[in-house]
Amino acid sequence: MAGKTMHAVRYDSYGGGAAGLKHVEIPVPSPKKDEILLKVEAAALNPVDWKIQKGMLRPFLPPKFPFVPVTDVAGEVMDVGPGVKTFKPGDKVVAMLSFLKGGGLAEYAIAGESLTVARPPEASPAECAALPIAALTALQGLKTTGIKFDGTSSSSNVLITAASGGVGHYAVQLAKLGNSHVTATCGARNVELVKSLGADEVLDYKTPEGARLTSPSGKKYDSVIHCTTGIDWSTFEPNLNANAKVVDITPTLWTAISSTMKRLTFAKKQLVPLLLYPKKEDMEYLVQLVKEGKLKTLVDSKHPLAKAEEAWAKSMDGHATGKVIVEM
Repeated sequence: MAGKTMHAVRYDSYGGGAAGLKHVEIPVPSPKKDEILLKVEAAALNPVDWKIQKGMLRPFLPPKFPFVPVTDVAGEVMDVGPGVKTFKPGDKVVAMLSFLKGGGLAEYAIAGESLTVARPPEASPAECAALPIAALTALQGLKTTGIKFDGTSSSSNVLITAASGGVGHYAVQLAKLGNSHVTATCGARNVELVKSLGADEVLDYKTPEGARLTSPSGKKYDSVIHCTTGIDWSTFEPNLNANAKVVDITPTLWTAISSTMKRLTFAKKQLVPLLLYPKKEDMEYLVQLVKEGKLKTLVDSKHPLAKAEEAWAKSMDGHATGKVIVEM
């Protein structure tokens, strides 16, 4: 597609939020070795996208400006680079793009073969584009606590905070697939929604019980998938079983220090910072669950690429129910 241009949305410096996004016409990229050129059908926003724009991951991301953000996409293969054996033009796929290169907020994007998987006809572009970062984080967080997804897991009690959010709504469903009893927290307006995803107990986080994270049935938690911020260890601790793990999906420096101190003092109750390590086999597992109707994507809103600023602002607001999607 040499010489062809495409519409893309990018930013030229740190900061600016939604107002810092610019609509541009740029050349369609060409795939190199082990790369695939996709015609993007849908892209999903994640908090990490606007955190990069804010400069929270500087000096590592973005590596240079201008930068086309977003990594989670679904689309159609248009061309493949040398060495690609799994895909051919016309294939429908879901992919997680490189954090260093980004590129998802555009009509075409470059994906690596290693983090691209086939998309079944039963799964829409929007629901699959939402999977990579959010569902992978939920899956790997639960695996970190010892929950297995091969039918051998014994029942455990899991607490999931911010259960109506991007990661949380997947964590609820996956924890149930892992044979767990799930207590979840969310805002009052989403209590029934989270119950419909399979949660056994749901707490409104603004109530006294919700603020204390106390299980309505009096259960102690074997593990916590912590999908929000601003909750102290002292709130978790009295609700935990002796060898419980609290997995923090948005770890801070304090999380790392606290986690290290607990290991050094041989504390049985552990705080575990989670750093996502994307694996193709995990992505394939998640897509298969979607195909079988065992995993649902909650879509908060859909926005055309021409109005990507609205999607960006919605994601930054922090109160989306499920995922914010940009469609091409």
